[in-house]
Amino acid sequence: MRRIVLTGGGTAGHVTPHLALLPRLQTDGWDTHYIGTKDGIERGMMEDRPGITYHMIAWGKLRRYFSWRNLSDPFRVVAGFFQSLRILGQVKPDIVFSKGGFVAVPVVAAAWLRRIPVLAHESDLTPGLANRISAVFAKKVAATFPECAQALGKKGVHTGTPMRRELFEGSRDKGLAFAGFTGEKPVLLMMGGSQGAQAVNEALRAALPQLLPRMDVLHLCGKGKLQEDLHGTPGYFQAEFVDQELCDVLAASDLVLSRAGATAISEFLALKKPMLLVPLPLGASRGDQIVNADNFKQRGLALVLPQEQMTAGTLTDALIELMEKAGQMRQAMAKEPSADGSQAVLELIEQLSKKA
Repeated sequence: MRRIVLTGGGTAGHVTPHLALLPRLQTDGWDTHYIGTKDGIERGMMEDRPGITYHMIAWGKLRRYFSWRNLSDPFRVVAGFFQSLRILGQVKPDIVFSKGGFVAVPVVAAAWLRRIPVLAHESDLTPGLANRISAVFAKKVAATFPECAQALGKKGVHTGTPMRRELFEGSRDKGLAFAGFTGEKPVLLMMGGSQGAQAVNEALRAALPQLLPRMDVLHLCGKGKLQEDLHGTPGYFQAEFVDQELCDVLAASDLVLSRAGATAISEFLALKKPMLLVPLPLGASRGDQIVNADNFKQRGLALVLPQEQMTAGTLTDALIELMEKAGQMRQAMAKEPSADGSQAVLELIEQLSKKA
């Protein structure tokens, strides 16, 4: 039986593409394993999936700024490397597929030392530090954006992002019923990523008196970020997150307010959802979301509101503009090539594993 090790973590965007590939890999007869951390989001998303064996390693972050953890994390990375070396020796996979994040770095390095082919994937327009390191050890690096594939040189391959089939199978009626909406007004979905987006949460809630006469608001605010006094507000539904209901929630949504994580905005593009993006500002990130958002804006696929300029008033104005431009934005999205890279990535996995 062929075996594959999947790895990546830290954010949901480093895990959800694995969820797209997993059922197809298992249907094709792959024995699937996952290497992640003990306390990362990847464990909660992957450990209990049917047919997958989850392995835990230590990890450390490679920071560009001062932190006392910079003194201890290199030792954790080294520990993770030797743990990965042992796990890979036991599992003996035909290939490792890495979605990025710092947990993946010791796994990829250990795979290279054991002469196991590595396929990495980069979702952002520019490669992150973890994937730039991983690219040294990888046979190929699949990329969501063609500009990123070009920047990666001979190893770069433009594939798009693997997407879960169920995202395209949602029911609008079920999504409306879940939120308690009638469907008479446009539905705005606000998603802040796996950690939520407190600045956007606060601006959106402050703007509700101006927004609710025009649209219903389905607000996924992140763990621990519910606002109790807003429960029961007509036209407003809030939840920390959704899982099984996500495909229905997306089907019910006419507009999206979101951060600019590459996996999320690729999914919105594939679903033809007009979007207003509020990228993470510099200081809170390496600036990848700003680049992603600007790229979508230039292509007519999104509006962008920098967080530094966001108030209840500017957010209201931007969302009204989004309503007005939704039709032409959908037309621009319809002209885009398929954003689902599942088949292209699966073909690369097949090719590289046969060369091992």
